[in-house]
Amino acid sequence: MDESGSRDLPQAKIKKQSRISMVWIVPLIAAIVGVWLVFKYVGQMGPVISIQFNDGNEIEANQTTLKYRGVRVGDVLSVQLTGDAQHVEVQARLDKSAENLACDGSVFWIVRPEVGAGGLQGLETIVSGPYIQVQPGGGKEQKKFIGAEKPPILETSGGGLEIILTTPGLGSLTVGAPVYYRGMEVGLVRFFALGKDSTAVNVHILIETNFAPLVRMDSKFWNAGGVGVHFGLFSGFSMSAESLTSLVIGGIAFATPSPSGTLATNGDIFPLNEKVDGKWLKWSPAIAITNAVSKALQSPPSSLLLNSVNPTSGH
Repeated sequence: MDESGSRDLPQAKIKKQSRISMVWIVPLIAAIVGVWLVFKYVGQMGPVISIQFNDGNEIEANQTTLKYRGVRVGDVLSVQLTGDAQHVEVQARLDKSAENLACDGSVFWIVRPEVGAGGLQGLETIVSGPYIQVQPGGGKEQKKFIGAEKPPILETSGGGLEIILTTPGLGSLTVGAPVYYRGMEVGLVRFFALGKDSTAVNVHILIETNFAPLVRMDSKFWNAGGVGVHFGLFSGFSMSAESLTSLVIGGIAFATPSPSGTLATNGDIFPLNEKVDGKWLKWSPAIAITNAVSKALQSPPSSLLLNSVNPTSGH
């Protein structure tokens, strides 16, 4: 074959093969995304803490959560007995955003459904199961805690009106029982203490700041717990209760006359009457309440004038 014939033959083109095959592109991208997700997850992880409880009933690893202000801030990792088998130790991991909760002074307790001192509590746990609630402290970093058996009594920050009611006996009243004004909850019972001569009980109550102007030196307080029963010759038989909560754990109600007297101040003392006088329910003072919030209103106004309505008027 001569040279001219060989030049007419087709020449093969040689392509250099890519160092990275397209087959590996997808797995490589998946690996990068996986590593990124791991780093993101690790970055969101907070400290692991240990909480010791007397009873760990229904607390389960990887199911029970820790909450603060109604938001999940961590999860239970493990539940086991302590070395002496006298307590339950709960290991939990806080979220990164909640790491400041792991400090001296923080209080942890288990929220379960119960009717107790604070009222009807934890009813949502009937469906979701119990969870661990935390009240933050303000001390140094800490990893080991002794859980509280009951929710702590929150200290007030100077807001609201704190007054004292005196009564021969508590009856059905408990700490946390509501205080009502015309059926609306405006405060609560903070704590009890015996009088100096032990002949009476002092009931310390807190009226929310918004409703403090409703309490005057001539206001009347009475025990609103239990069920009121009335039988009249013409009116027939009737029963009444301020609310389901007051029926179970007790409650206090009060009324203010019209015209109303001097504003009450912190530490003022009032008698707690066992029963309500019918004329108190007819008092109709007009008292300005700043920044009051009423669930009955579509949009809470900045100022609400509470005008009492005669309960017998039918309006």
